[in-house]
Amino acid sequence: MDAIDVIVTKREGRELSGEQIAWVVDAYTRGAVADEQMSALAMAILLNGMGRAEIGRWTEAMIRSGSRMDWSALDRPTTDKHSTGGVGDKITLPLAPLVAACGAYVPQLSGRGLGHTGGTLDKMESIPGWRASLSNDEMLAVLRAAGAVVCAAGDGLAPADKKLYALRDVTGTVESIPLIASSIMSKKIAEGTGALVLDVKVGSGAFMKNVDTARELARTMVELGTDHGVATVALLTAMDRPLGLAVGNALEVQESVEVLAGGGPSDVVELTVRLAREMLATAGVNGPDPENALKDGSAMDAWRRMITAQGGDPDAALPVSAESVEVTAPASGVLSRLDAYGVGLAAWRLGAGRARKEDAVSFGAGITLHAKPGDTVRQGQRLMTLHADDAGRFERALGALDGAYEIGQATGPDLLPLVIDKITA
Repeated sequence: MDAIDVIVTKREGRELSGEQIAWVVDAYTRGAVADEQMSALAMAILLNGMGRAEIGRWTEAMIRSGSRMDWSALDRPTTDKHSTGGVGDKITLPLAPLVAACGAYVPQLSGRGLGHTGGTLDKMESIPGWRASLSNDEMLAVLRAAGAVVCAAGDGLAPADKKLYALRDVTGTVESIPLIASSIMSKKIAEGTGALVLDVKVGSGAFMKNVDTARELARTMVELGTDHGVATVALLTAMDRPLGLAVGNALEVQESVEVLAGGGPSDVVELTVRLAREMLATAGVNGPDPENALKDGSAMDAWRRMITAQGGDPDAALPVSAESVEVTAPASGVLSRLDAYGVGLAAWRLGAGRARKEDAVSFGAGITLHAKPGDTVRQGQRLMTLHADDAGRFERALGALDGAYEIGQATGPDLLPLVIDKITA
């Protein structure tokens, strides 16, 4: 095989063969294909797209670049959830133990935040003692003890994706739906779970800004999962406003615990329960209803077992920021808009996120919301509280919020429904 021949095939809009795809992904992972050549191929894929069979072959090649996990030793079905990311999206935290409490095993491999979207591992690491890095044997032990595990993916899982994603990030090819779908699904399929529910976010705070492109991505990923023998469904969910009332690592852990205790913001509870039901149904588990598991304490019990099994202390105090500033309503009326991206950017500037993968995060930093779109507010009323360890961060965070919210007359805001659509095979 020759890299130039593969590039030209896709540049001319022709379909790549299985042999071409298997060779080029393997050769790039080994270093036999140069970054310049793979970046040219990625651009050709972005411009000319891929058919369903091509994307499937590409995803299979990514999976074969590393190891594939096996949960056949477990005595109950496995199911997992993947979110494309958003602002205040802490759903994995209450969801994993909730589904475990209802009768399925949840092996949840998660990532860290970058930019304005938060990362599940960063949130969990705000819990004193909790460990993200586990061996496969440790994951199995936690699953057997708690029913759910949330941890980092090992280096052996789809290593081709890690290398290719870094290249796409610096060559303007991140937006290719075939490459996005294969990136997500190669890791999820290699994870070995029997069922998968995808939460594809839509709106200003999400990667997908409109419903049509989000639906295309969701459909592509559902097809990939189905073609690889993983029962897969996707929900399109709203990210035009923040999810819940907390944005930031320790703040979101606290809100998740409130949900597990039977309280919490209504949108977080609603989406957590809906996703739990989808995960259980997709896995073929007919157990207790998730709503009841939140009320009777069984989900909280599973959370405490999971945190303890990973070295954390579920009773320990969470980090609190050293400084805070309040943002108040400039006028009376209805909060008609609260832009998810603006809030996420502000939280990032407060220290809750990172600009580079090597950066540290401030666990106590973030934003507490005191009103959501549709709420009636009075002039001078608190809209949000900003938290940071360094008071010098407030000016830039407030700049990110300039124009991110509006107060209008007593009419309801034009918001996306929390769950927009469901995509099945």
